[in-house]
Amino acid sequence: MQLRAEQLAAHLANALARSTPAQARSTSALASLYVIHGDEPLLALEAADAIRAAARTQGCDEREVLTVERGFDWGELAQAGASRSLFGGRKIIELRIATGKPGTQGSAALLAMCERLARAPSGSTRLGEENVTLVSVPRLRKDEQNARWFLALAGAGVVVDVYPIERARLPEWIATRLARQGQRATPEALGYLADRVEGNLLAAYQEVQKLGLLLPKGEVSVEQLSGAIANVTRYDAHDCSAALLAGNMARYVRVLDGLRGEGESPVFILWALTEELRALVRIQQGQAAGRAIDQLLRENRVWGTRQALMKTALARHASAALERALLHAARIDRASKGVGPGEPWDEFISLGLELLHEGGVSCAIA
Repeated sequence: MQLRAEQLAAHLANALARSTPAQARSTSALASLYVIHGDEPLLALEAADAIRAAARTQGCDEREVLTVERGFDWGELAQAGASRSLFGGRKIIELRIATGKPGTQGSAALLAMCERLARAPSGSTRLGEENVTLVSVPRLRKDEQNARWFLALAGAGVVVDVYPIERARLPEWIATRLARQGQRATPEALGYLADRVEGNLLAAYQEVQKLGLLLPKGEVSVEQLSGAIANVTRYDAHDCSAALLAGNMARYVRVLDGLRGEGESPVFILWALTEELRALVRIQQGQAAGRAIDQLLRENRVWGTRQALMKTALARHASAALERALLHAARIDRASKGVGPGEPWDEFISLGLELLHEGGVSCAIA
């Protein structure tokens, strides 16, 4: 089973509701195995906390943590799963694979664990009945998710997919957190706050918590936010290219300004932009040859939300405009290396203005 992080609370509540108080500490209604898969530290931590709390209500009074590092003995996993807690009850076994690469021995150990879980009969006191195993891995590429060990984990338990909160969903996420502490904000105030915490969810969480301490319950205004919230936004070069694909010039300039302030190299930003421009050109050429858009997106490794952005950009930009943008990018490359005229940061804005103007997008950046 696969769940998004936001679906986990309902899953756990449903699982706990299926067990009566008399059963709670003898037979677990939870899955025997949970896998937290993703790179957003705050959401991954909250998901793990929720699973631990649910497991404790089911009698898992002890917690054993195994961290996969260089020289890790994978026999410890089988040993931990085969034994009860010190007090004879069930326990939580946490396996943390920080690299997402268990290696040959680790893969075999994980496959063996999943086989034991599959063999444990219903109502028994074997591994799957007495313990709850929690495996944490970072976000894996599509091909890595097809590895036998990961597919075995997904088949034997519940995979909780933890995705970053995108800018479009951030105001809603903030509103939910504010509501938990008896506060609310107008859409304008939520947008103001989202602009200052984007890309830094842990800091966003801390800023929301701070509002609960500094301001009374009820509605929070923009004026109150401006005096209480720090600008902790973090961007990367891919945020810049995403803004360009979306035709959002104001965000494009804001991201560029943030990256410049953080000391990001113009060379890396240029690489991210040109990769998207070249992908657009290749996909347009494929479409002109009569090929299906979905196949072209896969071939160019365009996944998830980038697919919608790419389709929007394809509909907006003519091939000639994209070719001119690539030529402009080549001039920025020479400027960034000191062998051509111009200032790279100014040229980035010129590139965006030219491309979005040719695509019929309003280029106001105020």
